Amino acid sequence: MDDFSVYGSSFAVCLSNLCRVLQRCEERHLVLNWEKCHFMVRDGIVLGHRISEKGIKVDRAKIEVMMSLQPPNSVKGIRSFLGHAGFYRRFIKDFSKITRPLTMLLCKEVKFDFDSACWRPFTRSRELW
Repeated sequence: MDDFSVYGSSFAVCLSNLCRVLQRCEERHLVLNWEKCHFMVRDGIVLGHRISEKGIKVDRAKIEVMMSLQPPNSVKGIRSFLGHAGFYRRFIKDFSKITRPLTMLLCKEVKFDFDSACWRPFTRSRELW
């Protein structure tokens, strides 16, 4: 097991839930890496998403990585970009429509040509975060 989150509607409830989880870990002989543990935080990054009482948001560090990517120059590059961008597709309205020209380059019978029709969705999908 890599990660788990314990939460509650108040500090006292959260502390009670945490005690129960830690007790269960001890009963089941699960060893925790205490250097990686974070307790009683109001927000944090879980599986690449920033979670807080305000909701779920995109991790800013991931956005900076996406913004620094160079335009793909191969099918492998398109696959990589769409994979990274697709991780956050829930935050981009009409993601599949926007990236359709890029997705079309993945078809076997299509010659790879990263033209202006592909440049627009590439830059637009990065701007929408």
